[in-house]
Amino acid sequence: MSSWKKNSIIILSLCCLWGCDFIKMRDGVSNEEEHTGEPIARVKNQYLYSEDLEGIAPATMSKEDSSERVERFIHNWIQKQLLIQEASTKIEFNEADIERKMLDYKYSLMGYQYQSYYVNKHLDKSISDEEVKQYYDEHIDNFILKQNIIRGKYIKLPLNAPKIKKVKGLINSEKEKDLEELNSYCLSFATKYQLDDSVWMIFDEVIQDSPLAEIPNKVQYLQNQKYSETSDDKFRYYLKIQEFRISDNISPLEFVKEDIRSIIINKRKVELAQQLEDEVYERATQNNEFEIYN
Repeated sequence: MSSWKKNSIIILSLCCLWGCDFIKMRDGVSNEEEHTGEPIARVKNQYLYSEDLEGIAPATMSKEDSSERVERFIHNWIQKQLLIQEASTKIEFNEADIERKMLDYKYSLMGYQYQSYYVNKHLDKSISDEEVKQYYDEHIDNFILKQNIIRGKYIKLPLNAPKIKKVKGLINSEKEKDLEELNSYCLSFATKYQLDDSVWMIFDEVIQDSPLAEIPNKVQYLQNQKYSETSDDKFRYYLKIQEFRISDNISPLEFVKEDIRSIIINKRKVELAQQLEDEVYERATQNNEFEIYN
C-alpha cells in the first residue's frame, strides 16, 4: 500500500474516532444526556460511561490484563478528548467536510472488506516451478544481488566440545555416512550450524559474531578461500564454501524463488481485485442499475 493511502486511512480513522464527539462539542451538546448510568471519567462536558467499555476486555482475559486494558482505554479516551477540545479552540473545522470524509471512509472500508473476501475466496495459491522460472527469466534484471551469498557448510562449536579435531575431516568429506555423523555431532554440540550446502545464505549473516566478520576484503576472501577454520576465546568456527555469488551480479533462481512466489501471489490478488470491480460494473451496466445525469 502506498504511503499516501496509509496516511489517508490513519487520518480518516481519527475522524471516525473523533468526529461525533467533536460535532457534539461544537453544538454545545453534552453526551451526559444520552446515558443513564454513572460516568467513570470526564473531560469538561464530555463523559465516559461504563457501557462505553463493553467489549473492550473479553471475558476470557485475566482480571489483571482486563484491568490494564480498561485503564489504557480510559487514558486514551481522556487524551483524545483533551486534544479535540484543544483543537476546537485553536482552529475552525469544516464539520460537513469531516462528516463527508467519515462517510467516504466507511464506504471505502466496506468495499475493501468485500474485495478482500472475494480475493481470498478465488485466489489460487498454487505456483509451479515453471511459472517461477518463467517470471525469473522475464524479469532477471530485477534480481540483482545486494549482498554476497554462499552455498556451503558452517559450524560454530564451543572450544570444549568433545572430539573437536574430528570435525575438519567430517566437514570436508563427501561420504554420506560422514555427513550423517557430522549432523548428529552438530545436533548435540554445535551452537550454530548449517550443513545443507544446497541452500544459499547471505555471507555476512553466516559469519556475523565470528572472527571471519573482520575480514577486510570479503570478495577477495570468497574468491580465494574454499575452507576456513578460526577461533576466539570461546568458540571454534568452520566454514566450507561450495559456491558463491558476489553482490551486484544476477541472483541465482534458488535464492529468490520464495520472493518470486510472493510477487506472483500479489499480482494475482491485484488482478482479482480488478476483476471484481469490472464484473460489478459490467453487471450494473447491463441491469441499468446506475446512470449519469448531464
